[in-house]
Amino acid sequence: MQYRRVGHSGLEVSRLALGTMTWGSTVDAYEAEEQLATFLDAGGTMVDTAPIYGEGACEELLGTLIAKAGVREHIVLAGKAGFVRRADGVIRDGSRGTLLDQLDQSLRHFGTDHLDVWQVHTWDPHTPIEETLGALEHAVRTGRTRYVGISNFTAWQSALAQTWLRGRADALPLISTQVEYSLVQREPEDQQIPAAQHLGLGVLAWSPLGRGVLTGKYRSGVPVDSRAADPAWTDFVSPHLTPGKAAVVEALARASEGLGVTIAHVALAWLLGRPQVSAAIVGARTTSQLQENLASEDLDLPAEIVQALDDVSGGAR
Repeated sequence: MQYRRVGHSGLEVSRLALGTMTWGSTVDAYEAEEQLATFLDAGGTMVDTAPIYGEGACEELLGTLIAKAGVREHIVLAGKAGFVRRADGVIRDGSRGTLLDQLDQSLRHFGTDHLDVWQVHTWDPHTPIEETLGALEHAVRTGRTRYVGISNFTAWQSALAQTWLRGRADALPLISTQVEYSLVQREPEDQQIPAAQHLGLGVLAWSPLGRGVLTGKYRSGVPVDSRAADPAWTDFVSPHLTPGKAAVVEALARASEGLGVTIAHVALAWLLGRPQVSAAIVGARTTSQLQENLASEDLDLPAEIVQALDDVSGGAR
C-alpha cells in the first residue's frame, strides 16, 4: 500500500481508504470483520464512517470489530457528523449541539477518546457557518479529534470555511474535503479541486468507481443483484447510467484488456494519479470485491492511456 499526506497537514494515510457506508445493513458483521482484516493486512490505514451509515448501525459494529481485533492504533479513524435520522427521513443539521452530540456518540461506539479526522458531513444552510466551524474548533481543543475536514462542500463554501478557521487565534485549519470524484464524475475539477489545492486541502474521493458503474457490471444491462436493480438505490446509481458515461466504461474496458487487469483497476489507478487526491474511499459488498479494489495499488497507467481516458471522460460530465 502506498501512503500520502493529507493536504498541507502532517497526517499520512493509505491512498486507498475503507468505506463503511453499508456496514450494518447490507454488509453484515461477519463480512465486515473479514473486510477490516483484509484491508489492514494489505497495509490500509484510513477507515471512513459516519453515524447514519448502515441505517445507523455502522459505527457500533465498527467499534466492536476494532475492539475485538485490538487495532485502534493501526487505524486512521475518519468520522463525520451533520446528517441526522428523523422519523420523516434524514435531515441536515450543522448546529453545535447536534455535531458535538454525534461526536460524543461516535467516540462511545468506537471505544476511543478521539477521532483522527472529524468532518462536517454536509453544508447546512440553516445554521450559521461560524457555529458549525466553532464545533470543529472546540473538538480539536478538547482533544476529541486530531484533525478536521469537510464533506460535500462547494468551492465557495470550502473557501469561506477555511478562511474563517485560518483567521482564528488558534488557527486550526481544515485538512481535507470529501467530494464525489471519478471518471464519470469530473465536475469537481471545475471548482472544488482547484479550490482544495489553493486552500491546502487534501481530496478524499468518495464513490471512486462511479457508484459501481466503473466496475463494468452494467455494460450488458442491470444485474438483478446490483444496486441499480434495488428500488432503494436506483436513484443513486441512475445518474451515471447514461450513453456518454457508458462510452467511458467502454474505453476503460479496452484499456483493461490491453493491460491485462480489471476495469475497476484502471478506473482507480486513473483517479489516484490525479493531483490533490489524498485517498480514494473504496466500499465493497463482499471481501472479494474489496480484494480486487486493493489490488489496483500495483497498477501504474501509461501516459497515453491516461490521456485517452481524460479525453473520453471530459465530455461525459
